[in-house]
Amino acid sequence: MRVLVTGAGGRLGRAVLPRLLDAGHAVRATSRRPRTDAAMEWVVADLATGHGVAAAVGGVDAVLHLASSPNRRTHQIDVLGTRELVRAAGAAGVGHLVYVSIVGVDRVPIPYYRHKLAAERVVAAGPVPWSVLRATQFPQFLDDMLVASSRLGPVIGDRAVLAQPVDPGEVAARLVERLAIGPSRGVEEYGGPEVLRFDEAVRAWKAARRSRRPLLPVRIPGRLGRALRSGGLVTEATPKGSLTWADHLADTYGGTRAR
Repeated sequence: MRVLVTGAGGRLGRAVLPRLLDAGHAVRATSRRPRTDAAMEWVVADLATGHGVAAAVGGVDAVLHLASSPNRRTHQIDVLGTRELVRAAGAAGVGHLVYVSIVGVDRVPIPYYRHKLAAERVVAAGPVPWSVLRATQFPQFLDDMLVASSRLGPVIGDRAVLAQPVDPGEVAARLVERLAIGPSRGVEEYGGPEVLRFDEAVRAWKAARRSRRPLLPVRIPGRLGRALRSGGLVTEATPKGSLTWADHLADTYGGTRAR
């Protein structure tokens, strides 16, 4: 297939592109700035303005929609930009649109998640046969969050929050499989191999970094805290990934992978 990938320069995009090529697909990737690559075609498209979107979807068989903006212009890019992409893909006769979302968008009251859920609904209501893959958090996100939360000394967080880190490479492989299977017209969840409490994740992280920073427990209040502690960010869906938090820590900070 000829596959268009939005958000191709992001962490998941960088994992998806080589796997698509290895599977024999022709790849067209979007960027807001011109790029060149001998292995694939790069086109300029901007979901925030709609510039280049119609041209980007022309002649492709499927779209992997990875682009997202959690920190700024989220409604404009994630919701309105997705609407423009779906409209253009329908007009171009695209046969399958796969949208990547997040486990918990329908359960955890975070403003960004409301936009992701709205984008899911745009995809489902559109004219293009579709699939939605909700993934749990990447270990790099958890790692970055722990670094940020410990800048003042102790690691700050709610010890009972549950997380299920999943390797972006394994999510990328599942997306390539979903393309081969075809549109599901449904929502699939995909998570890592283990569910961790925040304090468990912190303990392993500190050991990998040889850190003596204490954990300063701060209970997240209200509906958000209850959702995070009760498993709003985790899933029992199968198949699951196989790479663990310990694997990420070993790859990032050294040591032997735990199997």
